[in-house]
Amino acid sequence: MRCPRHPAYGWPVSPDENALPRTEDEWRVRLTPEEFRVLREAGTERPFTGEYVDTKTAGVYHCRACGLELFSSDTKFDSHCGWPSFDDAIPGRVKEIQDRSLGMARTEIRCARCDSHLGHVFHGEGFTPKDTRHCVNSVSIRLEPNPG
Repeated sequence: MRCPRHPAYGWPVSPDENALPRTEDEWRVRLTPEEFRVLREAGTERPFTGEYVDTKTAGVYHCRACGLELFSSDTKFDSHCGWPSFDDAIPGRVKEIQDRSLGMARTEIRCARCDSHLGHVFHGEGFTPKDTRHCVNSVSIRLEPNPG
């Protein structure tokens, strides 16, 4: 059985992690230099420069590296932090990892399928009733608008 092709990317999409690139060199072929820097090297795009900072379009945000659905636009909110913010992820799609880089304790978020860096999650800021902010690099995600 052939895997379907991702509509935005054109490469095969499969729930099978073995179908993903296995080496960083393979990822470099698939991703642009900026996507590689952020997704595979845990970089950060400059604040207020990302394509989805102010987007209000209804739809689903996918991992730009592997196409996994990560966030619904229903959970996106204006945090005014310079990056797209979501108060919840689709269950099981985002994993949290302790990040002690830059001399501080933070919680990094990564795609559960391909382990690509998405951004960081913060709790206790009071922005939403869920009291959670997934601060995500626009270059780490791609919006698939709802039809119609």
